[in-house]
Amino acid sequence: MTTLRATSALLVAALLSTPSIAAAQAKPPADLIVTGGPIYTVDVTRPMAGAFAIRGGRFVFVGTARDAMMFKGPATRVLDLHGAAAYPGFIDAHAHLLGLGLALQSVDLTGAPSYEEIVSRVAARAKTTAAGQWITGNGWDQNRWPVKEFPTHEALDRAVPNNPVLLDRVDGHAVLANAAAMRKAGITAKTADPTGGRIIRDAQGNPTGVFVDNAMSLVASAVPKLTPAQLTAVMHAAAVESNRWGLTEVQDMGEDRETIESLEALARDRKLPLRTYEMVTDDSASLAFFYARGPRKAEYDGHVWVRGIKLYADGALGSRGAALLAPYSDDSTNTGLLVSTPEHLKARAIEAFRHGFQVSTHAIGDRGNRNALDAYEAALNAVHTVDARPRIEHAQVISPEDIPRFAQLGVIPSMQSSHQTSDMPWAERRLGPVRIRGAYAWRTLLETGVVIPNGTDFPVEHVNPIITFHSAVTRQDAENSPAGGWYPDQRMTREEALRSMTLWPAFAAFQENELGSITAGKYADFTILDRDIMKVAPEQILGAHVVATYVGGAPVYQAKLSASSATAAQPRDSAQAASIANALPLQREEEWTRGLVARDPKVFDRLLAPGFVYTEDSGVMSRDDVITSATGDDTATWAGNENMKVHDFGNTQIVTGVLHVKGNNKSGPFDRRYAFTDTWQSRDGMWQLIGAQDYVIPK
Repeated sequence: MTTLRATSALLVAALLSTPSIAAAQAKPPADLIVTGGPIYTVDVTRPMAGAFAIRGGRFVFVGTARDAMMFKGPATRVLDLHGAAAYPGFIDAHAHLLGLGLALQSVDLTGAPSYEEIVSRVAARAKTTAAGQWITGNGWDQNRWPVKEFPTHEALDRAVPNNPVLLDRVDGHAVLANAAAMRKAGITAKTADPTGGRIIRDAQGNPTGVFVDNAMSLVASAVPKLTPAQLTAVMHAAAVESNRWGLTEVQDMGEDRETIESLEALARDRKLPLRTYEMVTDDSASLAFFYARGPRKAEYDGHVWVRGIKLYADGALGSRGAALLAPYSDDSTNTGLLVSTPEHLKARAIEAFRHGFQVSTHAIGDRGNRNALDAYEAALNAVHTVDARPRIEHAQVISPEDIPRFAQLGVIPSMQSSHQTSDMPWAERRLGPVRIRGAYAWRTLLETGVVIPNGTDFPVEHVNPIITFHSAVTRQDAENSPAGGWYPDQRMTREEALRSMTLWPAFAAFQENELGSITAGKYADFTILDRDIMKVAPEQILGAHVVATYVGGAPVYQAKLSASSATAAQPRDSAQAASIANALPLQREEEWTRGLVARDPKVFDRLLAPGFVYTEDSGVMSRDDVITSATGDDTATWAGNENMKVHDFGNTQIVTGVLHVKGNNKSGPFDRRYAFTDTWQSRDGMWQLIGAQDYVIPK
């Protein structure tokens, strides 16, 4: 007995000496434990984990599921991922919250294939808008149109004569105004081009309606300002929209004092569901205010940082405003626009460094990038600051001799991978075959030793960071074109792409000790996806959907998975069962798709409820017919789900979407898309498919 007691004492001592268990014994229990799926930590000391525990808004443990459960107490919630994948909260390293909020209210012009379509969309909005009220829109891109030239205002005038109209180009560096808007702004043929801007004119010198870069403010200044209440509503809507796409932080570029103060007010009232890193716009009054106040870090429980400024070297490539060292290949008299002089960039950088602020500079053309690098070099020599981390936003076209300077000067190239996939159809026309090799050159830059924080520049590109990830690893568009990728030698690995959306943006904002990885001690921000983007086939990455977004251990967006209470006596209570059930229909759709490619009748047998009925166009199949079809003549070589949406009716959920299937049958290869409506029902705690209806989408 004495020996037994001694052995027991030694075992207890050994257990308590284990750090995770000792910590669990010594500290309060966790608020939340997450387990049950792949967890990518982006922490080099433990790249993968089986679980993590959260207390007080921070990660307190990352490791095995067994050890995580040592942190479980009576009130601890347990979130079972059921195969969904968890990642550090996605960070957009370059975006515009105000622009997104306004775009949500404006006419959506993205993807419009012609100017006629632009006019049609604006005219439709005019039907529900009072005469004299401004109509705004966002996202037109003449490079998508049959005639790839800037539009003129006359068609807008005819369609919308009674409302001033102002439409932002997709890159935010040009606007289109109708005659009513130009009258409101007092624009005539005598209006001079401002420094760093251009008014596009016809042969007679009359404004055509397009205003580039610094000329945009000539018209935009006539648009009525938002009231404080409207501004707050717009910013909150942008934050909520960001959460929906898995973002936990946005590095917000170039906002003025009023906009930043509206975000601070939301955070102070605990109504900001997003972390923001604010870069103050190049406005003397705003800069003077924030310099006098000093840098602010992790205010309002880590929701707001204000410690950077945003400068502008040049314009954009699509509107031929990017400043180039030599003329555009498709416009031999044009070298772009310098939005700011080199002297201004240098003076502002010196001023910011002296006040303890980071500097970010928009630079797209190779001349714009060189000017920014020169300004930083001069400022760093003038102000002996340590670890300034100056950034160049976009760093899109770089001369070969300037590429090594980023690492040499400690300059961070903050880039947007989806710009490459958007621009690739026309970028080489602008730059030519030699200069294009220094454009969107991620691999070349990475090999110099820099990191590349990735973003979307929303609303220029879509908010969705999965597009960012897909573009980075494939250099292909949403249709997986071109085959093999555009200049594929510049691709990132999946590990690099994930870091570019998590830890590298955190580093770029001096937040690497607080954010960017699932690491004990950091803020508990994480994003759950319904598929593992680190492993699925490249063509299936864009099919990933956000299941939930957590900021500080609390859900700020939930699609179909949420945390629920768990107790020692009842580890899966009714609330948790409902939570897991809500997650499964989308996951089971993916399981069905995998079974289709695998030709596995067992998958169909497991998922289909008794009495299941399948309808394809006019044909009807029973449950047994569908199971037998798994080994039939049609062989699916690839399948993926697109645009899935869940319509929740409690124990019944209807999933709609598009199933894209490629394969072979007796007639040869096929490539089909089906619009589907699947009805799932929870029976004895298990979701089964009770009915499915498909329609073949014509080519």
